[in-house]
Amino acid sequence: MIQVLIERNIAAGMETTYEREARKVIQQTYQARGFISGETFRDIKRPNRYFVMSKWRTLQDWQNWQQSEERRSIIDQLNPILDERERVTVLQY
Repeated sequence: MIQVLIERNIAAGMETTYEREARKVIQQTYQARGFISGETFRDIKRPNRYFVMSKWRTLQDWQNWQQSEERRSIIDQLNPILDERERVTVLQY
């Protein structure tokens, strides 16, 4: 089992748009093979900074989702509202 930490910095004033679009990502992720669970966090000191922590059965399951057309399509919609590219860290127990 692995966990994936995704950090996203949202452009000022775009938080509501991000939250709406991020829900689409979450809905699609629930259908991905190997997905176990996920949570979203918001930085208290920097409210435009979001973290997504998801748990996956295997690294291969995550990589399949990360490279899938479904995820890329949704991320392409998120990218214009990000201050910088998302950062992904894969963690293992």
